[in-house]
Amino acid sequence: MTGPPATPDPPASGAAGSGVPGRPSALLRPRGQDGARVTFFELFFDLVFVFAITQLSHRLLEHLTVRGAAETLLLLLAVWWAWMYTCWTTNWFDPNHPVIRLMLVGVMIAGLFMAAMLPGALDDKALWFAAAYTAIQVGRTAFVVICTWTHELGRNFQRILFWQAVSAALWIGGALVDDHEARAGLWLLAVALEYLAPWHGFATPLLGRSSTAEWTIDGGHMAERCQLFIIIALGESVLITGGTLAAHAPSGQVAAGFIAAFVGTVALWWIYFDHTAEAAAEKIASSADPGRLGRSAYTFIHIVMVAGIIVGAVADEMVMAHPGGHVSHGFTAVALGGPALFIAGHALFKRAVFGAFTGARLTALVVLAALAAVAPALTPLALHISAATVVVALALWDVRAYRLSRRESAQIPLPGQVSGQAPSPVPAQAGPFESPPAEMFTDPFGREPTTDR
Repeated sequence: MTGPPATPDPPASGAAGSGVPGRPSALLRPRGQDGARVTFFELFFDLVFVFAITQLSHRLLEHLTVRGAAETLLLLLAVWWAWMYTCWTTNWFDPNHPVIRLMLVGVMIAGLFMAAMLPGALDDKALWFAAAYTAIQVGRTAFVVICTWTHELGRNFQRILFWQAVSAALWIGGALVDDHEARAGLWLLAVALEYLAPWHGFATPLLGRSSTAEWTIDGGHMAERCQLFIIIALGESVLITGGTLAAHAPSGQVAAGFIAAFVGTVALWWIYFDHTAEAAAEKIASSADPGRLGRSAYTFIHIVMVAGIIVGAVADEMVMAHPGGHVSHGFTAVALGGPALFIAGHALFKRAVFGAFTGARLTALVVLAALAAVAPALTPLALHISAATVVVALALWDVRAYRLSRRESAQIPLPGQVSGQAPSPVPAQAGPFESPPAEMFTDPFGREPTTDR
């Protein structure tokens, strides 16, 4: 995942051509002063992954065991990677150009087929799933390699293609074996290779490796794309909530479960979008190394929050179907694990972007863990309401902390600034998993005590 220069190459005449493979500059996305915006076609493209998220949620519900959860996670990682690599591609290349748009249509066809195969991906539909997934990954990258063959971007995409080809061999090989455990093992190795490749810069024999400094992405566009995927996942939760309510006769308990499910979803939205999303987008857009933040904060950490939303959606469906009675281990895992994954992912996201963990999120995780200990004494509805209460409390804490921060910032000079003077120059940005000095850090969401400094 590497990026073009900040300013695309100007058109040139000659053998390079125009707007076709061999002339990548005509395919590059225009970069304005305010950054690129997500196009309508990109939103249309995402509809395929609405279906994929729904398929994963239903698969987890039907296989609510440790093995089923592990297999669903494996498939989620593949789905996320197919979407994320396309997201990076459209960050550099113009989705409104007919050539790029046709490529994306091909990815959509393969993506919809891949999503349809998800329920039986590790069983009788393994080869079809693997073929669709590798067609997306290898096909899209091969297309871009051809388009950038004479461009400075070409070497970077050639490295990516090498690693995707290696992974594709494992995906197809795993699909061809009859043993279920061997298949899962080969696919796990394939996912591991794909996820580790960006961390070592796609180091490839004879082609070298890339650095994040070369990944001059449009940070604002990357942030907006990932924000929209969070919306997709939350939207799937809303669909499940409404669909489950429609399928059951209304009662007091069902109505209470419905309200708890919907309020919990709203609270997750509030935690992410009320202040964090916009501030983080501004941070990556102004970063001297947006590729590094794009890799850590968005490419890798957002999947944790998406997983939390999917797991929580399973609990939403279960609590409305069976609000009373005994609390099973599976329901405890999804009712508390969903919010815990989202909160942990959001804490890591804030850490990557702003440089510190916040005490409120750690407290929320501790409370969720405590609820797991008392879960056997509760009904499913009571446990679900308790988990939703924790998420709502965290959202309200963020609102309060943000208002206090705004009030204090209007009264207290910034570090290195006295009344009537401009602030001191800001030192170079720390890495996404490195804590800056305490005097540098200003958390825009409130002065919560940090726990990892």
